[in-house]
Amino acid sequence: MRLPPVRFLPSSAAPAVVAANARIAHLARAGNIEGARAAFEAMPLRTTASYNALLAGYFRNRLPDAALGLFRRMPSRDLASYNALISGLSLRRQTLPDAAAALASIPFPPSVVSFTSLLRGYVRHGLLADAIRLFQQMPERNHVSYTVLLGGLLDAGRVNEARRLFDEMPDRDVVAWTAMLSGYCQAGRITEARALFDEMPKRNVVSWTAMISGYAQNGEVNLARKLFEVMPERNEVSWTAMLVGYIQAGHVEDAAELFNAMPEHPVAACNAMMVGFGQRGMVDAAKTVFEKMRERDDGTWSAMIKAYEQNEFLMEALSTFREMLWRGVRPNYPSVISILTVCAALAVLDYGREVHAAMLRCSFDMDVFAVSALITMYIKCGNLDKAKRVFHTFEPKDIVMWNSMITGYAQHGLGEQALGIFHDMRLAGMSPDGITYIGALTACSYTGKVKEGREIFNSMTVNSSIRPGAEHYSCMVDLLGRSGLVEEAFDLIKNMPVEPDAVIWGALMGACRMHRNAEIAEVAAKKLLELELGNAGPYVLLSHIYTSVGRWEDASKMRKFISSRNLNKSPGCSWIEYDKRVHLFTSGDVLAHPEHAAILRILEKLDGLLMESGYSADGSFVLHDIDEEQKSHSLRYHSERQAVAYGLLKIPEGMPIRVMKNLRVCGDCHSAIKLIAKITSREIVLRDANRFHHFKDGFCSCRDYW
Repeated sequence: MRLPPVRFLPSSAAPAVVAANARIAHLARAGNIEGARAAFEAMPLRTTASYNALLAGYFRNRLPDAALGLFRRMPSRDLASYNALISGLSLRRQTLPDAAAALASIPFPPSVVSFTSLLRGYVRHGLLADAIRLFQQMPERNHVSYTVLLGGLLDAGRVNEARRLFDEMPDRDVVAWTAMLSGYCQAGRITEARALFDEMPKRNVVSWTAMISGYAQNGEVNLARKLFEVMPERNEVSWTAMLVGYIQAGHVEDAAELFNAMPEHPVAACNAMMVGFGQRGMVDAAKTVFEKMRERDDGTWSAMIKAYEQNEFLMEALSTFREMLWRGVRPNYPSVISILTVCAALAVLDYGREVHAAMLRCSFDMDVFAVSALITMYIKCGNLDKAKRVFHTFEPKDIVMWNSMITGYAQHGLGEQALGIFHDMRLAGMSPDGITYIGALTACSYTGKVKEGREIFNSMTVNSSIRPGAEHYSCMVDLLGRSGLVEEAFDLIKNMPVEPDAVIWGALMGACRMHRNAEIAEVAAKKLLELELGNAGPYVLLSHIYTSVGRWEDASKMRKFISSRNLNKSPGCSWIEYDKRVHLFTSGDVLAHPEHAAILRILEKLDGLLMESGYSADGSFVLHDIDEEQKSHSLRYHSERQAVAYGLLKIPEGMPIRVMKNLRVCGDCHSAIKLIAKITSREIVLRDANRFHHFKDGFCSCRDYW
């Protein structure tokens, strides 16, 4: 179809149309596409340039259908129209073939801009072979064409090819020189980068900054600082590059000194400084920077959340994330990963659901790493059904996702399902890694599958390149020990090719307590004390073992020894989430909670019901030398018992009560909670330091094997 000719405007109207076209372009660049469209429609006279401005705006604001519709309706088109179309279609990988077709359909000779627009699209989407082919076919090239392909080769790590192209360039501007310099730096070829820097006929602040960043990224922070000191001019990017270099090298004090000397504190520098302080554990310093900032971006919030998360200020991380959402800041990828880690650590399911909703709004639910973290969060919050749904609906699955499900099933006492996932993973062609084997061996350990565990452990060296490490031996010691094969577990430790660590000796110690083997327990306790001087745990366990085998005098001596040495014993604490708040309970300190009176009434009522059900407190789980009545009283106020009581008080019937504990649940509380679940007809899910316990109808999912 023949297009109508472009109208020529009266000279008096031309300035107004030019101004209107500029306004359309400005509004579109600012993201106000509705305003750009309104300005276009309000024009009494429109030129092809008017259409081109709105066409480019539609593509820039990710409205390709509207752009194509406008292109089809244009009364006339010029070369700029086709160039805008090619450039817009090149923004998305799936429309690159349409961009190539548009280039071929131009009714007049295409310009170098036309070819370069498609070239940039190929490079942007990593289609380097197509980019090189197009570049070779181009009838004309300019320095932009060369620079675009140069950047593609450097991004792909093809530095030598990039250098050959660089040498062929007829006109090398400072942008091309700096790109080549940065490519050498990214490849770790810092000597060649410096040689190129010295050859540059003209340098600008970007070139200097690139060289400084190159030194810093390659561990030469002192050389970076020397170059920084002789820069003819600096801008905020230069200062920030040097600051980031110090932080990456772990020189936080030098970074802080530089930060204080900066004439201005741009957002990027503040964010970097917060990251550095967070890595060093200086949370208050990071918070000070955060609070002084007049402007913040998503990286600012992410840096503060990460500083809290990595230093275990978990509640502060949660409140900061919620404040970020309340202020309308769109969460970025690092903040989502950090907050999912926090939700998993605290097992706060309601918060986790909020993060999941935020992920859906931001389209992070399509990212394999974010989804892996989401699955882990649901597993650690005790909602295995939701984790399974997310797992089964996502493709393709990566190794972290498979590992999360295997470990999740194992932690919930579902050994058969864990091993089923393990076999499905191998059938899917995914090679297990070291973490996979830990998950599979843990599943065998928690369910007493000795034969299967031995087969999996032996298959590591036969069917894979993974060599068993201390973690795998720890799983085998735990598996054998739980199954009563304590002597075999001890022999495995004595003959293993790696040095046994505290986890391995701790697994053996736990087996000794379970099967009342005081002799081997004494050996394990001695080794543990050598590795963890000052930790009361081995002494406490040994005291319990002495009590269980009737060595009362040895148990008494051990208790007195613990008291006299003022050894560290981690205080038991449990928590439960209710009404978007985390309620913390510490053993023996029930009065700390504002609703302690109601909690005490529930505990007293439960005492009576437990007595009627035949429960008798097991005083061996109380370390102190006190009478049986006092021991019973002490057990009643264990932190997990308080949290369960609060759950009965607050969580509606029909909903599971989910409790988390920082230590291994004690045997007496395990027995009591089984009965509490039965007499109250409630499901109670307890996550302790090792695994999940699902209590229902008087039974536990661990089958008393933990």
